[in-house]
Amino acid sequence: MSDDAIIKLESLSVGYRRKAVLSDLNLALKRGSFTGLLGSNGSGKTTLIKTLLGILKPVGGRVARHAGNGGDLRIGYVPQRESLDPIYLFSAFEVAQMGLYGLVKPGRGIGASGRERVNRSLAQVGAEGFADRKFSELSGGQMQRVLIARALVCDPELLVLDEPTAGIDADAAKAVGELLAKLHAKGNMTILMVNHELHWMRQLASELIWLRDASAVQGAVDELLNRDQIEQMLQLHLG
Repeated sequence: MSDDAIIKLESLSVGYRRKAVLSDLNLALKRGSFTGLLGSNGSGKTTLIKTLLGILKPVGGRVARHAGNGGDLRIGYVPQRESLDPIYLFSAFEVAQMGLYGLVKPGRGIGASGRERVNRSLAQVGAEGFADRKFSELSGGQMQRVLIARALVCDPELLVLDEPTAGIDADAAKAVGELLAKLHAKGNMTILMVNHELHWMRQLASELIWLRDASAVQGAVDELLNRDQIEQMLQLHLG
């Protein structure tokens, strides 16, 4: 794994309407790393992710993005569980191809090469068997695979996932976890994952960012998820 950073946060403050939720963050995501992002509800996890993606402007400081080719950093994003209105009868293939829209010029179709990229991404996550089915009729685990495929269509250097195992049954969550481990091991993809379940952090991530009290602590998973650190972070005594 390369030690260079794909993203650096330099004295970064994030929030809304110039009011900071997190302040003075100095963090880095190593290229090729699998980093977990932890924090209680309202700690600023989603706000931080939206700032990394460029959806929100920083309140202060900066986000430095470093693409491998020197151009724009390609980021695939899997948001928290989505629900597309059933009135829109999108197929799984059509949902996955939405990941190409930022790469297609206005008024142009995705073409044969685009369709091939969508099919390849669906196959990559094991979703090719239900590509023609309505997205709204899929199980929670199948939906999550399609949303991951949508994020992979742009061939991202960085994959960001917000609670990818939430709201699905244990077997589906295990399958998603195995898929993420495979994606990380197979290529040099950098992954940032929000997840409130500590066992997924232990199984998948090597680095951890833990948000608390409007700030952040970063370190190795085995260092931050020991008993002493958990008691200190959660302000409880485990006995």
